[in-house]
This record gives sequence, structure tokens and C-alpha cells, in this order.
Amino acid sequence: MSAAKLLLVEDDPALSELLEYRFQNEGYAVRCTGDGDEALVLAAEEVPDLIILDWMIEGTSGIEVCRRLRRDKETAHVPIIMLTAREAEDDRVRGLETGADDYLTKPFSPRELLARVAAVMRRIRPALAGETIEVGDLKLDPVAHKVQRRGRALQLGPTEYRLLKFFMESPGRVFSRGQLLDGVWGTGSDIELRTVDVHIRRLRKAIGVESAKDPIRTVRSAGYALEAN
Repeated sequence: MSAAKLLLVEDDPALSELLEYRFQNEGYAVRCTGDGDEALVLAAEEVPDLIILDWMIEGTSGIEVCRRLRRDKETAHVPIIMLTAREAEDDRVRGLETGADDYLTKPFSPRELLARVAAVMRRIRPALAGETIEVGDLKLDPVAHKVQRRGRALQLGPTEYRLLKFFMESPGRVFSRGQLLDGVWGTGSDIELRTVDVHIRRLRKAIGVESAKDPIRTVRSAGYALEAN
């Protein structure tokens, strides 16, 4: 398996150098910048597998970089771990609502960051490598485009398949209708938000099996998540 590509966006030279060294020692292919505008360029040139993004950086702020990455179809699915010296709960919530997958407050242990990155990579690597993805009793083969639940083959339409795959690549994460629209249909789509609800209903019906719990959780005023039963 090829080395995971990591984009490190941190404007503290000493910390950036330390983290680059630690991640390279762990086998990651690391690209570094301390500038938000350059980070967007680097992400567009070669989409990384994961982004470590500092909130306070030169040029475009980290929170805006995160927002733009989530709006871009090519980078909408890339996990983002934000680093920040901001400790206020409102700031943490704002970062997560903007699209960050995880949040680490400075000062932090590089070992903790390594562990968090490793946890994310274990989750997404099967999808990147074309290997079977399993969440709870659901199994998806991205090469054969087949889905099973409790050993039973399921029949999904193309959109429901893409929607399920999107969910299974980030189990437990709550996605808003807008995020699902961007991630599954693309940012240039003119599909209405309520169309997402229609396909969620179809997906629920397609993956439903007798005596099994519905794995798709509706989060009021927030969106939907796929839970491992």
C-alpha cells in the first residue's frame, strides 16, 4: 500500500518541522506550508488523504481554508484535524461545524496527534485502497460495487450506493443535508436539499432487513449519521 499523503498547514516553523519529522518517521508522505492560500493550492494540486490544519495561519485563515475545502468536490471528503490555541467551547464548535473532523488544542503532545491521525487513517484506508469497507453488519465492496448486510446481498440504486459509501467512509459522523449534497452529488449540483431526504428514505428501505435496527440516525436540526449497530 502506498504511503498516506498528509498536508500539514502550520505556521510555527519549529512545530511544523517537528511534526513533519515525526510523521515521516511513521511512513507518511508529508507536504508542509504555513500559508492558507498555499494550502488551498497544494490541496488542489494533489489531494491529500488527510489534512492537519492550524486555525491561526498566514493568508487565508484556517477556518476559511476548512470551509473552502469542504465546498470543493475534490476535497470535500478529506478528513481535517484542526490545531488551535483557542480553548473556548464556541471556537471548538465553530471549527467542527465548519467541517473539521477532529480538534486539538495547543499545547498538545505530538504523540496524541499521531494517535488521532492513525485512528482516522485506519478508518479511511480501506476505502482508499479499494478494500471492502465494513460498518456494523454492513459490508461494501467498492471494486465490485456490491453491498451486503448480514450476509444478504442488497440491491441499491447508483445514488443510494454513493450515499451509503459516503456514510461508511465516516461512520458516526453527522452530515448536514448540504454536506451530503456536496459530497454525493457534487458542489455544482442544482439538486434541492429536500432531495437528500428522499434518497435517505430509499437507502433506509434498501438496507433494511428483518429484525435489524436502522443504522441511519436522524439528528434533529443537524442531519444524518451512519451508526455501527
